[in-house]
Amino acid sequence: MACHSAGHCSSTGCVTVQHLAEKLPLIEGIILVIHCFGFFGILIPLWVLSPRPAASDVFGSIEDRGGWGNNGLACLVGLVGPIYALIVQFKGPDSAVHMSEEIRDASRVLPLGMIWTLILNGSTGFVMIVTLAFCVGDIDHVLESQTGFAFIQVFLNSTGSVRAATGMTVVIMAMQFCAAISNVATTSRQVYAFARDKGLPFSDYLSKVNPTFTVPLNALCMSLVIVSLLSLINIGSSVAFNAIMSLGTAALLSSYIISITCVRLRRWRNQPLPPARWTMGRFTPFVDTVSILVLSIIWVFSFFPLTEKVNPTSMNWSVVIFGGVILLSLVYYQLHAKKVYKGPVTRVNVMAE
Repeated sequence: MACHSAGHCSSTGCVTVQHLAEKLPLIEGIILVIHCFGFFGILIPLWVLSPRPAASDVFGSIEDRGGWGNNGLACLVGLVGPIYALIVQFKGPDSAVHMSEEIRDASRVLPLGMIWTLILNGSTGFVMIVTLAFCVGDIDHVLESQTGFAFIQVFLNSTGSVRAATGMTVVIMAMQFCAAISNVATTSRQVYAFARDKGLPFSDYLSKVNPTFTVPLNALCMSLVIVSLLSLINIGSSVAFNAIMSLGTAALLSSYIISITCVRLRRWRNQPLPPARWTMGRFTPFVDTVSILVLSIIWVFSFFPLTEKVNPTSMNWSVVIFGGVILLSLVYYQLHAKKVYKGPVTRVNVMAE
């Protein structure tokens, strides 16, 4: 009975996703409206109702709550979360890349979209984090909140109303749901593209495009099922769940470092690159170099725990998960993938010939 119910739910979810796939642009437009109204729906109550400390206390004081013994080191460790949120969450620039094959005039529209997304999300995120810094109040009280979430306690302390705090929390939950839609959509395209190049197990199945909806439905459903199963781990062990989720930051940063470094090396060696309609001109080498340095520093600290003294619960297990994934990937490549994998660059060259 349980297996039948699970199978029915998965089938229902895939059918729902299938029907929503064609409406993705409309859904994304609705999400944008919710995002804008939700931003002000959170910001204005915090500005109006929260007691605010002096600006000197907010901007002039640093607390090393991780016990690192050095404020600079504490700040570097604390960079990982904001960086991950900026590049990934809430339809960040990273998500748009994986939809490039479905964008008209992608060679120009996509870079501009990524830049404007970064500017808008970065600006609104900066305003929100400054607002939160003014409204957070007693940090110890917030962190020990019985709600289990510090931001909910901030809402409650600021408004003094359970109903208002609940309403503001619902806005956050709605945005998380919207972000999940975008993440599943972009993940499915990434799975499809890699499977099309024979880089994944069951590539023939995952690389099929549904002729009716013209979307990689198999990859979409597989992504949805895997994400749903991963979320169930949190019921049994939050430590195991956080260990798996922590892999995302290091994996993303690794992909950026490798990609930018390869391009930077070709420029340094004066080797040709494919023509581009959108570039940063003479600033490109400088931006590439700075990006590699900054990303490398953040990549190292992405494996650090939040506190110097750790236990099995507070330990950052991403280094173990990251190493395990790399090892399994190398084994799979040596045993099978290297015999069938065709990289996208090779495929483009063959088609051009």
